[in-house]
Amino acid sequence: MLDSLREKGLVLDGVCIRLGGRVLVSLTRAVAPGEVLTVMGPSGAGKSTLLAYIGGFLDRAFTGEGRVLIDGEDIAGQPAETRRAGILFQDPLLFPHMSVAGNLLFAIPEAVTGRDERRARAEEALAGVGLAGMGGRDPATLSGGQRARVALARVLLSGPRMLLLDEPFSKLDQELRQQTRELVFAKARESRLPVLLVTHDPADAKAAGGDVITIEA
Repeated sequence: MLDSLREKGLVLDGVCIRLGGRVLVSLTRAVAPGEVLTVMGPSGAGKSTLLAYIGGFLDRAFTGEGRVLIDGEDIAGQPAETRRAGILFQDPLLFPHMSVAGNLLFAIPEAVTGRDERRARAEEALAGVGLAGMGGRDPATLSGGQRARVALARVLLSGPRMLLLDEPFSKLDQELRQQTRELVFAKARESRLPVLLVTHDPADAKAAGGDVITIEA
């Protein structure tokens, strides 16, 4: 049992994921608010499957067990929509039929009422990622780096309790990759979010700081 089964942060307690009788991932680790735990390994090693278990969308081909605690609450048995896991994938997955602002407004919780308040929050989020005044743009007209920033702003607006990163920098060129890494990790620290990053790129792990776990194929 971890000494760090504390009130704040993400704790993976005896998490084990299997495919058939084969163990893919077995992990007990804590991630404090604002810190990053990096899980490295080649494609097919089970990195994304670990995120799926934490986020609540594990494919039925796999079996998972173990506690997932966020701020002291075990969410392992909850449906995905109540876990409040903010997730960034390799692709930004912006809604193509919505403007940039529309994408952000979609993510704001329904508890935030009032059109002006919701729009103000979206505009503030855009400014926070260096895209002030771009709410009216079509996502298709944005660069890859800009789309990644909109995806980050959208995730943060949803009010997540943790941030799960599934190789979100891998499709950016080298310069944009470094800029986007710095922004994502800075925003996570600013928002006091525990972060779990899965990657095969050692440069991602170096930029993230924090502990690194390597799993084999």
